[in-house]
Amino acid sequence: MVPLMSRPALLPRTAPFADSERASLDAVLGTATPIQRAWLAGFLAGLDAAGGQPAAVPAAPPKAAEPLTILYASESGNSEKLAGDVGKLARKQGFKPKVVDFADLDVATLPKAGKIVAIAATWGEGEPPARAVRAYGELMGDSAPRLDGVEFAVLALGDTSYVEFCAIGKALDARFEALGGKRAAERADLDLDFEKPAADWIKGALQALAPAAADNVVAVDFARAGAAEDDEAEPSREPVVVEVVDHVNLNSSRSNKETIHLALAFEDGAPAYEPGDSLEIYPENDPQLVEEILKAAGLEGDEALRKALLAERDVTTLSAATVERFVKATGHAEAQKLIESGEVRAWIEGRHLIDLIETYPAKLSAEHLTTITRPLPPRAYSIASSRKEVGDEVHLTIAAVRYETHGRARSGVASVHVADRIRNGAKLRVRVKPNRHFRLPADPATDIIMVGPGTGVAPFRAFVQERRAVEAPGRSWLFFGDRQFTHDFLYQLEWQEALEDRSLTKIDVAFSRDQPEKIYVQDRIRENAKDLVAWLDGGAHLYVCGDAKNMARDVRAAVVSAYETVKGLSPAEAEAQVAGLERSHRYQQDVY
Repeated sequence: MVPLMSRPALLPRTAPFADSERASLDAVLGTATPIQRAWLAGFLAGLDAAGGQPAAVPAAPPKAAEPLTILYASESGNSEKLAGDVGKLARKQGFKPKVVDFADLDVATLPKAGKIVAIAATWGEGEPPARAVRAYGELMGDSAPRLDGVEFAVLALGDTSYVEFCAIGKALDARFEALGGKRAAERADLDLDFEKPAADWIKGALQALAPAAADNVVAVDFARAGAAEDDEAEPSREPVVVEVVDHVNLNSSRSNKETIHLALAFEDGAPAYEPGDSLEIYPENDPQLVEEILKAAGLEGDEALRKALLAERDVTTLSAATVERFVKATGHAEAQKLIESGEVRAWIEGRHLIDLIETYPAKLSAEHLTTITRPLPPRAYSIASSRKEVGDEVHLTIAAVRYETHGRARSGVASVHVADRIRNGAKLRVRVKPNRHFRLPADPATDIIMVGPGTGVAPFRAFVQERRAVEAPGRSWLFFGDRQFTHDFLYQLEWQEALEDRSLTKIDVAFSRDQPEKIYVQDRIRENAKDLVAWLDGGAHLYVCGDAKNMARDVRAAVVSAYETVKGLSPAEAEAQVAGLERSHRYQQDVY
């Protein structure tokens, strides 16, 4: 809020009012919305037309607000959050917005939409988010309806570390046009640091989509007339500092994996997180890697840069865009040839920023390194606890990522920061990231089936804790998998206790390396096909968490196969059954 005394005066000193009157009018007009000012203009015009008396009928009747359909395809929640931002701003500007998840979209309704804003994330290597697959496929298919007369604007979110940067947003933008739609605003393709450019794009897109203003006519959303503005206070998005109160390796000392159970305590009470939500950790980069970068750049003495590279800049991601920024900053001829040859995408595979700087030495400054890199983003992990059981704590299950490429050891930024450089008493900056699309059933009597191999089991620990705390009468069934029973059975004792107190009804496990042939959770699903289908036919909800590239696809295929086998359905009929579960939100995924 701008202080009253600091606002510029709206009325000139030559206006036919006394100083006190001008001050009063400025106080009112300075805080008025565009709709309020337009209403006043129409009211005063009508008042004059009526000889100074309030008119019985407005000089110009308000028109119905312009409908606006806001579509979002989201996996991590960013597109959904931005869609909500569009809706709030659009309503203030006289639109009647309708926010629609691609998971719930009836593609046949789009020709009647009139105006569309689509916000789409790209997942993995150029794929739509899991919940958007069905509607996206229909929109791209031959039976998609024409969009003649429909105006649209597309905002694409992506990650430049992937080859197919913003592929889904680009494809939607082209498809809308191919179906006859009219592009009202140019598409924006945004990286992980999208907040500011997204806000700017939203303002411009709504301005481009706004209907031509009619004299003294105010657009009104009658359905919301008299309702409060959609400015309800949201949970703070600012990170908070927490203390590490437990740091335990869940794998045995003989395992080739390292999975950390991390318990974090909030000084001022845990935020209102729910089972299914995630917690973002703001990590620091590997100090040794930062030193290598500073040395390669010849900037070892720059302490301010060292601090920035440790905690503020992404020094591991290497993308084609990074190489292009490097060439622009340094003018390096050999790096330019790499781009021109078309081999840059193949070369960056498995490499990091340090490889670029060492392979193509150049005189670099602190400003160059800041320009070349992007802000260090937080990493999100599924919350593995229920507040009803752990109080003012939040628990995470984090697997340390370590590997080697091109003769150099690599590591996950956040996971190895937690595993190697964080211990009890340490402080971390964190932020809750809600996920309303991965929630327990509202009715605790509903049965649930949980599929979570490896660290994918984290949210199901929260589910079981929550159901125990509320004494949920519904049954629960867990499918868990990892490499070896002896060394990698995460939370084994807790699952055994849950079976004893009946907060967990059944567990099926798959340890891939304990026998000559590898066995995975999808194999256990096929073995239990009859019971699985019976639970689902009885109203159970099915949840899958973990790897999106292989596991989640294989699990879904196993569920489809179960319907084929148990009910004697054709592949198409079985697929329709599972698609029905997804559309009714009884098949939910949290994949990465």
